[in-house]
Amino acid sequence: MPRMTGELLCKCSGQARRKRDEAQEQFLRRITHLYCAEKGLENIDGLGSCRSLMVLYLYDNFISRLENLGALTSLTHLYLQNNHIPKIQGLGQLHKLTKLYLNGNAITVVEGLEGMTAMKELHVAHQRLPEGEKLLFDPRSLLAIAVSYYH
Repeated sequence: MPRMTGELLCKCSGQARRKRDEAQEQFLRRITHLYCAEKGLENIDGLGSCRSLMVLYLYDNFISRLENLGALTSLTHLYLQNNHIPKIQGLGQLHKLTKLYLNGNAITVVEGLEGMTAMKELHVAHQRLPEGEKLLFDPRSLLAIAVSYYH
């Protein structure tokens, strides 16, 4: 399976272009959008240098854990639809996150969103749940999201 290497991230930078003499690390520090959808990725890693990243597309991969996102403090949009994520975790430091797309995963409980004070959109439809199970919402996360919607 592919890994999130610096080389892959540079290729996934969309409109941003690397300057002729620009080091890879320097380029990764200034990109704002990454298009890593449909890359066969199983893990989220290698993003520590992407300090200016605001929008991250990781949909249609094989990701099973939300991890290694804490350094992305400028992130406002996170697209993780159609992966294999069973639990919402590791988003506590993403205080600027306004849109979170988690449709088509395996989440049974919407939780871990207590610190998401900027959240305006949360998409969790079409979870792949065991027969007879329903999507549940943790009251603390629901309250935190509700407060952010009204501000």
